[in-house]
Amino acid sequence: MIHLDAIDKKLLKLLQEDTKKTTKELSLLLHLSITAIYERIKKLEREGIIEKYVAILNRKKINKDYVVFCHVKLMQHSRDFVTRFESQVVKLDEVLECFHVSGDYDYILKICVGSMEEYREFMVSKLTTLDHIGSTHSSFMIGEVKSTTAFEL
Repeated sequence: MIHLDAIDKKLLKLLQEDTKKTTKELSLLLHLSITAIYERIKKLEREGIIEKYVAILNRKKINKDYVVFCHVKLMQHSRDFVTRFESQVVKLDEVLECFHVSGDYDYILKICVGSMEEYREFMVSKLTTLDHIGSTHSSFMIGEVKSTTAFEL
């Protein structure tokens, strides 16, 4: 576990809000030199706290605002079934997130498509063709209450 001081935490909060802020802007907000900010960011990257930088797209503007949470149960829990399913599901572009979970189902997938028709096509031609799926259960997003990528530190 890496120790984060108060300035690291403030810096990470600012970067999670907007990674396009320049080191100069960050230095003014945190009352540190540009060099000190640069070095702190590099340290956070080296230590793997900052994994990568991404652009977050507006789902509605790219016609991917039909969100489905699909619960998947495998036929068996053998290592081969799990490994095979996971290697196949990561290749499906419609699946944004996949979690191996405990409980009645083995996996929860977050799927974003443009419509119910697109979801049906995805289910019929892609998801249900994967090996070792025993059953699925889909829940459709009615409204988004909270969506964030930022961690409170």
